Amino acid sequence: MKKLFLLLLTAFLFIGCSSDEDTIYDYIGTWSGTYEGADKGNWNIVVASDGKVTGTMHSEVNNENYYISGRLSESGELNAVVGTPDDGEFKGTLNRDDKKGNGNWRNSIPTPIITGTWKGEKDKK
Repeated sequence: MKKLFLLLLTAFLFIGCSSDEDTIYDYIGTWSGTYEGADKGNWNIVVASDGKVTGTMHSEVNNENYYISGRLSESGELNAVVGTPDDGEFKGTLNRDDKKGNGNWRNSIPTPIITGTWKGEKDKK
């Protein structure tokens, strides 16, 4: 009877653990890095448990801050906007294995449109 109970308990634990929760869990926290291209500076984002992403880009060129908001998929695909949806994009991939990320950014404010790349990693806290 004990063996049957332990077997059922073990099966319940495996069924109760969702791979989606395990996947997004690895991304939760603060990520930061640098960006370059037509502008340069640093960025940071916070990934919440529901995949929502919020953060900022700080331009070293014009000393401006730009708000980042968007979503992170369970596979690590980042799809965010800079400023309002019409202002720009901050897209790329976060890797849960090595805790690094990279991608592309675009901003139409100030005109003309400026673009570049970004890279960074998950903060170790």
